[in-house]
Parts: sequence; structure tokens; C-alpha cells
Amino acid sequence: MDLFDELTHLGVDVSGGVSRLGGNKALYKRLLGSFVKSIKEYDIQIDFDENDYDEIIKKAHAIKGIAGNLSITPLYDGYAQIVSFLRNAEPRNAKEVLKKILPVQNEITACIEKHLN
Repeated sequence: MDLFDELTHLGVDVSGGVSRLGGNKALYKRLLGSFVKSIKEYDIQIDFDENDYDEIIKKAHAIKGIAGNLSITPLYDGYAQIVSFLRNAEPRNAKEVLKKILPVQNEITACIEKHLN
């Protein structure tokens, strides 16, 4: 299976992402590599401080935006929920979503790294 097939299997809307870029598959691959770097840069841990999560909102919002632009739907949906919960002062609910989304995120980033290295 190639990168795009594996990502599609993981719930990524590859055709939608490539379409957003005018059909440029090479650019999409490069941006997937940048996405992995962004995930590492905006690392969010489940044990974030429930009393001070402004920085987590910023990081989750950034990941949501990047995932949305690349049609990485499972992560976009998860981080959209996290941002919403945190903006509504519901950090425990945000943590529950984060617990569910991190394994998916790890699968997607591992898939990308495997094919781009």
C-alpha cells in the first residue's frame, strides 16, 4: 500500500486534500511532512493543567487548522471538539477527546513518516 492508500484507510480525505491543492500530489506530500513537524511542535499532553489551558487552546486550534487544510478529517474533527470544549471551560471533556485522538494522530504521523523517510 502506498502513502495515499494507507492514509485513506486511516480516515484521511486524501482526494479532498489533493484537490484543495489543484491536484498537486507532490505538494500534498510535502505538506504532509510539514504537518508531522507541526504535530511535534504543537505537542499536547493529556495531563495539561485544567486551570490554565490558554496555550493548549492555541496549539489545538493550530493543529485543527492544519489538519483541516490537508483534509486529515479524524484529527480536524477531534481538535475542533477539543477547542470547543476548552473555550467552554470544559477541560475534562477536552482531555477525553484528546485521549481518543492521540492514538489516531500517532498512527497517521507514523504512516507519513514511514513513507516520507
